[in-house]
Amino acid sequence: MNYILLNKVEENEIANYMPSDKKLKDMACFFQNFADSTRLKIISALSINELCVNDLSSVLNINQTTISHQLKYLKNQAIVESKREGKIIKYSLQNQFINELMNYAIESLKQINF
Repeated sequence: MNYILLNKVEENEIANYMPSDKKLKDMACFFQNFADSTRLKIISALSINELCVNDLSSVLNINQTTISHQLKYLKNQAIVESKREGKIIKYSLQNQFINELMNYAIESLKQINF
């Protein structure tokens, strides 16, 4: 290809940096987890403390069925994990990276006055 602005070194640098098509699809799937305001509320709440469905429902003012459905989705996407303590199932973020990503997004929105 003939590029107007790129030289061969820059072209190679971009080609080497660009994720594979599979990785790009995986990334798109991952970021879809953050494209729903209910899921964002759940992730935000769980970034502060582990919670059960009832507590999430009360704190977020969202019915338990919706919370349970979204938790199942987030669990299948490896964003949220659960542990049973007697009759109660507690949910938490699967790893600290998700919390860091949320904090980064909030700070980024502040910077661009969004």
